[in-house]
Amino acid sequence: MTADLSKSSRVSPLAAPLSAADIDEAAKRISGVVTRSPLQFNERLSEATGANVYLKREDLQAVRSYKVRGAFNLMAQLSPEELAAGVVCSSAGNHAQGFAMACRSMRTHGRVYVPAKTPKQKRDRIRYHGREHIELIAGGSTYDLAAAAALEDVARTGATLVPPYDDVRTMAGQGTIAAELLDQLDDEPDLVIVPVGGGGCISGITTYLAERASGTSVLGAEPAGAASMIAALAAGEPVTLEHVDQFVDGAAVARAGALPYAALAAAGDMVAFTTVDEGAVCTAMLDLYQNDGIIAEPAGALSVAALLEADIEPGSTVVCLISGGNNDVSRYNEVVERSLVHLGLKHYFLVDFPQEPGALRRFLDEVLGPGDDITLFEYVKRNNRETGEALCGVELSAATDLEGLLARMADSDIHVELLEPGSPTYRYLT
Repeated sequence: MTADLSKSSRVSPLAAPLSAADIDEAAKRISGVVTRSPLQFNERLSEATGANVYLKREDLQAVRSYKVRGAFNLMAQLSPEELAAGVVCSSAGNHAQGFAMACRSMRTHGRVYVPAKTPKQKRDRIRYHGREHIELIAGGSTYDLAAAAALEDVARTGATLVPPYDDVRTMAGQGTIAAELLDQLDDEPDLVIVPVGGGGCISGITTYLAERASGTSVLGAEPAGAASMIAALAAGEPVTLEHVDQFVDGAAVARAGALPYAALAAAGDMVAFTTVDEGAVCTAMLDLYQNDGIIAEPAGALSVAALLEADIEPGSTVVCLISGGNNDVSRYNEVVERSLVHLGLKHYFLVDFPQEPGALRRFLDEVLGPGDDITLFEYVKRNNRETGEALCGVELSAATDLEGLLARMADSDIHVELLEPGSPTYRYLT
């Protein structure tokens, strides 16, 4: 199995903190509580890549992500005294919901610290899964402040912290995904593609496949704006990113976990990592929804986006992990926008119009092509100026139409500036 790893980092061998035996034991513990998620053949992606592509549907868990596996496995190993003292986690997303479900299943009191800006929909889902067993506490304006409040709680009360990824018990629980998919396939896969945030899930999966499969490779997919594991591997230890793009929120981690890092470093060349542009993630999300009826959150679509950018060997067997489906419907406008920009179908311009009759008509008739559609136009006329700038968004019928549009703009007597994605001005639009 080969994959294009030109943007990836490979790891070097170290001692592993986790074993396949740990994961087998975890599978026994979570049996009966955690759903055995389907492994579904996907005809569309198979035809697109020439491979036999399967989707591991962790978005179909009761909490719509794999996080319940790690939380329950950790909590199932606590002593009666530890459970009586309570458990604590910090999260605003999938980990909190998995933690809440584990608390209700074990009838254990838990406290969840969330940022104050956590949407009501997410808070409601956490309460739903935990019911009377969960206490939800706003712990600050950011996740870091919420995490700090959770640590203060543990120090003050003696409760047990349930980390989302940096604990071998969490990693083992999440690694049970690999045990399931090997049992669900007639032959072992050539490649498993896994979304990566803090590294707990991919470290568990990689550890299991390293011992239980003979020729399976693993490709970790990180969002381009939050590639903390690649940074850790390049530095030889976990490092804190200076800036994190929060869009792929389920994988937007500023610092990879120390234990997941060690496990992945121990795996050697069987695992590699690549980055995926957030716009490509949005395109994968929309394709999964429109073509396959799968509601994937941004992190859940990372594996499919990485698949479509990789050099996949025809006839090989590839498994993509759909890690979660907790997507807020209010985000879809932004998802569509980022996808169109990534595909080269949407562009923004500053147009310096002469403040005279007919200037806008001239722009429409002489500059825009027949397939060009104005999606945004913001302009305020100021009588004390000869010209006035307008912000103009244009959607093209094909990405190749941009060259002709730019040529017509250059020939026009109206000054036009293309706003480049990533520029300071462009950031006001996203």
